[in-house]
Amino acid sequence: MNVLLLKEPRDGESGQDPYIKELASQGHKATLIPVLSFKFVTLNTLSDKLFQPEKHGGLIFTSPRAVEAVKMCLEAEERREEWNKSVKDKWNKKSIYVVGKATAALVRSLGLNPLGEDTGTAEVLSRDIIEREDTNIPPLFFPCGSIKREVLPTALRENGVPLETLTVYQTAEHPDLEKNLKNYYMEQGTPASIAFFSPSGVKFCLEVVRRLSGEQIAQIKFAAIGPTTQDAMTAEGLCVACAAEKPTAEHLAAAIAKALQ
Repeated sequence: MNVLLLKEPRDGESGQDPYIKELASQGHKATLIPVLSFKFVTLNTLSDKLFQPEKHGGLIFTSPRAVEAVKMCLEAEERREEWNKSVKDKWNKKSIYVVGKATAALVRSLGLNPLGEDTGTAEVLSRDIIEREDTNIPPLFFPCGSIKREVLPTALRENGVPLETLTVYQTAEHPDLEKNLKNYYMEQGTPASIAFFSPSGVKFCLEVVRRLSGEQIAQIKFAAIGPTTQDAMTAEGLCVACAAEKPTAEHLAAAIAKALQ
């Protein structure tokens, strides 16, 4: 059956996207349509902070894009050598927190040792941080996107863990989103299942999906990558057929395959 994945392709991964691959192994044909576009900002400020590890108690990354921003700083200013020689080791003496495997893999490529790879959400990660960290540390540094949720900053603030955030990328709707969705429906018809990967994906896509699906929307099995996205879908009145137990390609493909049986 046809499955529509409303997500960005995995950056830097050669070969097939893992979600398309996993769904194919379950006998389903998946198509990917990118929902978001990203613009990096404040990279000079980010660069300054990256090279002052002594001023921070650790690092927090909750998205692959934030790690990409760090990579851009190291490459743009040709500071990779200085980073490799001394700076990354100073950071590694502190805690480097991440959400999810994709972010953890990118953090490792910077030579950093991530903690929290198996935390699927900011809620779970914030509990880990509160348990591990003292309230009298220098602030943890959190480079993030313009539409981050306030779950993690709020939890840390309420528990007295100091935090400094910096917006390093802005998220907007992908310029070709509506055109790509229309083309998909014209060529392949209404999909058997549609998977959402973020609350912003729900915000940007749902109206178009409803319009294109018409009365057939009742037959679509809607899938969520995790609890935050599921909440956003439910809030919009969607009936969520399934959610991935963990935010991985394997778990989502298994959930969709079960829902389509």
